[in-house]
Amino acid sequence: MMQMLEAGGMPVLSDGVRTPDADNPRGYLEFEPVKRIGQDASWVAQAAGKAVKVVYALLRDLPRGYQYRVIMMRRDVREVVASQRAMLERRGRAGADVSDARMAEIFEEEMRSILGWLSRQLGFEVLEVNYRDCLHRVTAVAGSVNGFLGGRLDESRMAAAVDPSLCRQRGLLN
Repeated sequence: MMQMLEAGGMPVLSDGVRTPDADNPRGYLEFEPVKRIGQDASWVAQAAGKAVKVVYALLRDLPRGYQYRVIMMRRDVREVVASQRAMLERRGRAGADVSDARMAEIFEEEMRSILGWLSRQLGFEVLEVNYRDCLHRVTAVAGSVNGFLGGRLDESRMAAAVDPSLCRQRGLLN
């Protein structure tokens, strides 16, 4: 989604600290200070009008007084867990000592919780986007996202930014 937004003409707040690798050959488009938002949210003012990647667990730490448009990427939890396990294996790191089934349950509980919280917050508009739709209905997703963000992005460039071959866990659900 971040690559779609950038290709469509939306400025992205990114620092290049996390460089492309085997898990994400196009790069991460992340901004390191986001990870410390609970301690320091001073960067939020410079993010106005830009796309910023924020993991769902940190959304509650965003300061009040701003208008946020959240594009919540929804991906099949089995793919998320498989992707995380594969990434940890490639890096030679051990994952949590929790079964994939339990990890999926935890993730689903957290998503329900954050979506419920978001629905009760002033200053937050949310568009849920299905990850698979980004791969298989990319033109429709580009249109939906563009409309949600005010209609000034180049939808054809957004759609062209998607490379379905980078989805390594897709075999789980086919």
